[in-house]
Amino acid sequence: MAKYMNIFLLVVVFCFSFSSVSYAFDIKERAQAMNGKLVEWRRHLHANPEIGFNLPQTEAFIVQKLKEIGVEKIQQGVGGHGVVALIEGKKPGKVLAIRADMDALKVVEDTGLPFASTNGFMHACGHDVHMAGLLGTAELLMHYRNELKGTVKLIFQPFEEGSENGIGGAQTMINAGVLENPKVDAIIGLHSGSLWKGAAAGGIGYRTGPLMAAVEWIDVTFNGKGGHGATPHLTVDPIVMASQVITMLQAIVSRETSPLDPAVLSVCMIQGGTAPNVIAQNCNIRGTIRTFSPEVRKNVQTRFTQICEEVAHAMRGSATVKIEQGPPPVINERVMTEKLRIAATELLGADRVHEIPEPSMTGEDMAFYLEKVPGTFFYLPTSFGNERDFPHHHPKFDSNEDVIWIGAATFVQFALTWQ
Repeated sequence: MAKYMNIFLLVVVFCFSFSSVSYAFDIKERAQAMNGKLVEWRRHLHANPEIGFNLPQTEAFIVQKLKEIGVEKIQQGVGGHGVVALIEGKKPGKVLAIRADMDALKVVEDTGLPFASTNGFMHACGHDVHMAGLLGTAELLMHYRNELKGTVKLIFQPFEEGSENGIGGAQTMINAGVLENPKVDAIIGLHSGSLWKGAAAGGIGYRTGPLMAAVEWIDVTFNGKGGHGATPHLTVDPIVMASQVITMLQAIVSRETSPLDPAVLSVCMIQGGTAPNVIAQNCNIRGTIRTFSPEVRKNVQTRFTQICEEVAHAMRGSATVKIEQGPPPVINERVMTEKLRIAATELLGADRVHEIPEPSMTGEDMAFYLEKVPGTFFYLPTSFGNERDFPHHHPKFDSNEDVIWIGAATFVQFALTWQ
């Protein structure tokens, strides 16, 4: 009897695998065929970028396209100008959320593209690709509604690139109830571009566990006593305070943090002084802290504050320290990541699905969703592999449009097979 039971299980597994792979072939063909439409959407969004929470044109475009696709349940104005759409399958099941970010950056574009932005903002981080891909996901899912189990909740989120009064887009959407009504059981998302090694355009990258770092923004004003550059002994020089602090801060990572615990502390701005013969009254430094471990995160912040305040005091001045906490680290759940790997492999083949060998010290507020529900955040490489490749947030950053369909197809394959 056990022998026959084992044969039965093998047949069931084979049938499931065959069905899943047959889905993948059809999805791949349909997604490739619609890539021209995805490119058209991406170019419109790229030419008309908006920033922060103020995204009325972007919101209107997304809602218009969702209606044209045939999506009926659309909620707009979520968290400002965010959009949430529901696609309900014909079979019972759980709720999967798929998220894309909407905002651009305060970057003046220098790509020379015929659809380049001219309003002083730029999609220099791939969010135009993310939105176009999620719209494509919606269109494909509408086609597969009879096979879809449960519900897919599409989340178009504002303000991933920063925060207002310490609150960014993901937190605002969560506070607005985006993970409820219906309650989300799992969530996935992607980041395009060239952030990680291990995968090239035409493939997918995945990683279990830590993928991106926790982020803090640091802002310190050193207060002194200004005066003439010829009489420094009558002043308290805040620029010297800042210089001493910047040098000492390097020891937090190099001498106070285990080399096995990644940490970055970068001072990226220093502003002080108004004339070459005037010692300034104040000097300001700004930068960022990036960590993975909660203990390291806390320790670096504590020591950063202590060094700034105590060095300033020792030099007869004072320091006003502000640390704005950004998102926690992006941690991919093991089971969901494995399901993503399987879905991508069925779609693209094992030779195009690669494990990301090491995390990135960049940050992403997708982390806030992953704190609430299990999920995974994966990598869609959109680089060119030549002189056209520039880093994220660069005025010449561009995306390889030939592979936008892969993101949409992977989302759909996952949505049809994860339960």
